[in-house]
Amino acid sequence: MLDSAMSTLIDGRIIAEKAYAELREQIAELKARDLIPGLAVVLVGDNPASRAYVRAKDKMCRDLGLHSIKLELPATTTQKELLAHVDELNRDRSIHGILVQSPPPKQIDETAVIRALDPAKDVDGFHPLNVAKLALGDESGFVPCTPLGCLRLLRDTGVEISGASVVVLGRSMIVGKPMALLLMRKGIDATVTVAHSRTKNLPEVCRRADVLIAAIGQPRFVKTEHVRRDAVVIDVGINRVEDASNPRGYRLVGDVDFDSVAEIAGAITPVPGGVGPMTIAMLMSNTVKACEQISLQSHSG
Repeated sequence: MLDSAMSTLIDGRIIAEKAYAELREQIAELKARDLIPGLAVVLVGDNPASRAYVRAKDKMCRDLGLHSIKLELPATTTQKELLAHVDELNRDRSIHGILVQSPPPKQIDETAVIRALDPAKDVDGFHPLNVAKLALGDESGFVPCTPLGCLRLLRDTGVEISGASVVVLGRSMIVGKPMALLLMRKGIDATVTVAHSRTKNLPEVCRRADVLIAAIGQPRFVKTEHVRRDAVVIDVGINRVEDASNPRGYRLVGDVDFDSVAEIAGAITPVPGGVGPMTIAMLMSNTVKACEQISLQSHSG
């Protein structure tokens, strides 16, 4: 599955830096044509984790020289008010990508907000049109950032995906379903099984995998009984668990019991430092792609 020279640990930070180096070249080419990719990130409320993500995204935009808008709205924002902001950003020609940070407060209908986005600016890849394009293999659509990051991790680590048996553990619209659709795409050619908490004989199903992608949202759920020796394990999970020894009172762990599984896996991503850095890198990549596509459309129009 892996080139023998590859490390057991798949370091997302190193692979993200490689992606950023490529993006800087693309951005320089766009700026030479007087085009600056623009990303707007909308945060409703003051969820600490969401606020940290938004800060990281805004910082990376600035590091890359992108135009960045960070719109922080109070937790009392109404659906109507949020949709008005989305409409304004849809019409803003300096903005090519729009991301509304999830989860929003309870009064917000997240599905309606996603549907209100201009699909050409939906860099999260959640609009029904982009989901359809993913299913159809239309590469003009946007693939959700986390699955895209997982694919990049696998490719850059030298994992042979074509013909490989991949088990995706989890069926969310954010990771599981788009991950499966992406891996089945012609040219990627994985043989995909989607498993979940209701799957019969789950450990046995997971052990069939050459590549196991864990996105089930439960801390340390995946044990050695789920993993075949020398399989590649991509851990998408980010879970807070109490840790009195940590000054913050908690620490982050994945959906995989890293310490035990790392002893038998051929390669594995850590948490943090694996999939997380790639998600932000792919958001930037999607924003640059959106800028290129929108400029082409306006040029041809």
